[in-house]
Amino acid sequence: MILNSSPFLLAARGQNMQHENFKTFIPVWFMRQAGRSLPEYRMARQDNDILEAILEPELAAELTLQPVRRYKVDAAILFSDIMVPLKIAGIGLHILPGTGPVMDRQFSADEDLQLIKPLEPERLAFMQDTIEILIRQLSVPLIGLAGGPFTMASYLIEGKPSQLHTGVKTLMREQPALWEKIMHALVQLSSSYIRFQVNAGVSAVQVFDSWIGVLSPEDYFRFAFPFAKELFATLSDLDLPLIYFGVGTSELLGLMSKTGASVLSVDWRISLRDVPSHIDSTVFSAMGVRDKPGAVCNVVQSVQGNLDPSVCLASWEVVEKAVLKTLEDAKAIHPRGYIFNLGHGVLPGTDPGILGAIVELVHGYDPQ
Repeated sequence: MILNSSPFLLAARGQNMQHENFKTFIPVWFMRQAGRSLPEYRMARQDNDILEAILEPELAAELTLQPVRRYKVDAAILFSDIMVPLKIAGIGLHILPGTGPVMDRQFSADEDLQLIKPLEPERLAFMQDTIEILIRQLSVPLIGLAGGPFTMASYLIEGKPSQLHTGVKTLMREQPALWEKIMHALVQLSSSYIRFQVNAGVSAVQVFDSWIGVLSPEDYFRFAFPFAKELFATLSDLDLPLIYFGVGTSELLGLMSKTGASVLSVDWRISLRDVPSHIDSTVFSAMGVRDKPGAVCNVVQSVQGNLDPSVCLASWEVVEKAVLKTLEDAKAIHPRGYIFNLGHGVLPGTDPGILGAIVELVHGYDPQ
């Protein structure tokens, strides 16, 4: 297969919904498609720590391949974690089962910035090996991944997953100079990490800025948007899809669409019918900011999403109805491309048979 003509890459470049009859192949993949919902995943992982599994190329490649074999999805996503570059850069952290990333130290002062060291390519040799194994075996595109600046900063400052994010919100408001330094450092770290993956052979990259939905539009515009835009600007020379994802971002989509990302991944809190109006909206003037030439970057070519992952825990009758509703709503995305996905990751208790049936349904969808 020539990957450039794969359904996923065609859709990501906005080329699968350009015809009015919408009679085209819709690609599908699932966030967290390699995970605890798969019995073969649990067997392969056993008791291995997730970071240990990521560091073993053969195991990481196998875990990446499993959902492609089982579900026949149109893209693989590298088995990794957004915290890997922080770990490799020397930050003390652990990813605890059932909890998530826990830091050895919470960032709160300028001296903490010294802990974020530049990525040394030789320390990413394991990832190079993993990607090389996958490129030899995959017949679908491989998606790389990285953390968005705000989400990574939230872990560094909170020290662990947070519901309220009070620590990060307090720091960004009371110590804006320190906040900017942290965010600039994380932009450079993520940019280097993404470039390494691209050079190794991935065909697209998803930036997981999962927690930006905790911000108001004004706070996102002030404290997160400039750095997301900076990250995508550092990658603007790359000729591959750049996907931007967050949770609970309905009110932020207008701004997110102007960061420079080419694919916008949305969750279930907004109908796909309403997404185009958000993407095409003028959001800066509403905040008292006058648009300047070159200040706004709107290059969104495709939309990804947005089935609620909890729907997949229901009966097939319920799931089928929800999937068909999502596909019908996706017609509004025209003429941009569309990629079917969940609005967040696959839940651990999901029946793999349901996900396989979803793939078949999406692939066989006929809007006529």
